[in-house]
Amino acid sequence: MTQDEDAPRDAGRTTHFGFETVPEEEKAGRVHGVFTSVASKYDVMNDAMSLGIHRVWKDAMLDWLAPRPGQRLLDVAGGTGDIAFRFLDRAPGAHATVLDMTEGMLVAGRQRAEAEARAEALDWVVGDAMALPFEDNSFDAYTISFGIRNVTRILDALSEAYRVLRPGGRLMVLEFSQLPNPLMQKAYDLYSFNVIPRMGQAIAGDRDSYQYLVESIRNFPDQDRFAAMIADAGFGNVKYRNLSFGIAALHSGWKL
Repeated sequence: MTQDEDAPRDAGRTTHFGFETVPEEEKAGRVHGVFTSVASKYDVMNDAMSLGIHRVWKDAMLDWLAPRPGQRLLDVAGGTGDIAFRFLDRAPGAHATVLDMTEGMLVAGRQRAEAEARAEALDWVVGDAMALPFEDNSFDAYTISFGIRNVTRILDALSEAYRVLRPGGRLMVLEFSQLPNPLMQKAYDLYSFNVIPRMGQAIAGDRDSYQYLVESIRNFPDQDRFAAMIADAGFGNVKYRNLSFGIAALHSGWKL
């Protein structure tokens, strides 16, 4: 085997960390640092940044997903369990596995009151979206909410989602997206870059992490480009729906 063949896959490759270009092998560690820093205030900041609208978006996600009794969900980048709890509320006898690369986020989730009541129906797993620690064809549904843009190689994560879903399983992604109206996008940018990092400093004591989160949204593919990436990973019947005029979007795909 040559030296090049023996080198790590991401050696010499770069990616985005906010507006900064970094080596691929550094991004996961930096993202881990961001979410470790904000874990204890993550839910509070979500409410503050979105004026509570993120809850409406998550309910819209579950409305479209339409969980059924007895299904098995994998919620990737599931953090404090928002999606998993909603899924279990709608699907009697279901089971949810929450996976996140940041243990502090999972600890915060396990400390929520809902977690104790749902202990037998919940698993909390530290893991990487690009190398899921699960067997093929293990889950009926895969969700990822505001997490796919933080993954180093998005296509690898989508391919892993396809692998662990059972035939007939469904992928559902909730992520910040792009407003189709340039004037609305400009107004939203002014709010994002000027207000959200200051909120992060005031509420979580961490301006830099929320500056990164705002920048990461701007680097994420728009609705059509991301839909094409989902299709490239093998999913069929790929569709998306804009939320709040495109501030966020839901993308759906099926393992056919």
